[in-house]
Amino acid sequence: MRIALTSGEPAGIGPELCLAIARTAIPCELVCLGDRSLLAERSRQLGWQITLRDYDATHALHRAARPHEPNTLAVLHQPLAAPSKPGQLDKRNARYVLGLLDRAIDGAVSGEFAAIVTAPVHKGVINDGGVAFTGHTEYLAQRTGSALPVMLLAAPGMRVALATIHLPLKDVSAAITVDSLLATAAILDTDLRKWWGIESPRIAVCGLNPHAGEGGYLGDEEIKVIAPAIKLMRERGIRAAGPLPADTAFVPQMLAECDAVLAMYHDQGLPVIKHAGFDRTVNVTLGLPILRTSVDHGTALDLAGTGRADPGSLAAAIRLATEITARTT
Repeated sequence: MRIALTSGEPAGIGPELCLAIARTAIPCELVCLGDRSLLAERSRQLGWQITLRDYDATHALHRAARPHEPNTLAVLHQPLAAPSKPGQLDKRNARYVLGLLDRAIDGAVSGEFAAIVTAPVHKGVINDGGVAFTGHTEYLAQRTGSALPVMLLAAPGMRVALATIHLPLKDVSAAITVDSLLATAAILDTDLRKWWGIESPRIAVCGLNPHAGEGGYLGDEEIKVIAPAIKLMRERGIRAAGPLPADTAFVPQMLAECDAVLAMYHDQGLPVIKHAGFDRTVNVTLGLPILRTSVDHGTALDLAGTGRADPGSLAAAIRLATEITARTT
């Protein structure tokens, strides 16, 4: 199988994470999308002996994937718009970052790539560059014509999906509706079956408020929205339980009885799973016609160029992409 790896924000740790991964054994053909000169310069700065070779896309659809060789990296060259230094953001490279994603998406849609794995991008500098951008998840959905992307983070022993993604906390309640929860749960149920091979997924649904609203005394979203949505989920064959207080939904006994937790907002679910396994957690976008996995962290500008960034999450993202692809093809 052939997997596209976007190198992300050039001033962040993405390029060196790609290089770090290239030093290891990988059970697929890995194609890194980025500026070849940037990768070569970063490799020299870190003192890593990695052979970069040009990726030939001309006959990619008609040839077998080439197994990755440690200490080499196939590069699909995409030129920077402006020179980049570790830790120094430059809005002129905003469209370069998005161009990496566009090329990877096009390749995945055409069948050139079996999956996309993404290194982190910096939302702020992309917006500063004149492009309205809220995150990889939303951008991938827009580019593939997907109506509802669902963010799921997976770590050993835990999967957490989000009912809302990158929203201010004050906007979360209004964004949660019976229809949106039902649609999110349907995508989660479908992709747990498709990607993970779970025959009858069990989904634990969190409440929004403390103690799941305490019977309406601490908020009524559970009564008016979440419980009715769960009822409809069950009627449609989705094994959903809840609404559960978020402070008990993640205890080991509860996690043992479900295949995924559906959290209502970003910081309700993500801190828990990142604490449980930060260097082993993978971000997976559900609801797309293509497979995309990613790291669970940001650009870490303060670590860029030091060689100290932990490639564990990127390694886990590549490993999960290869496992899912092998299972579904």
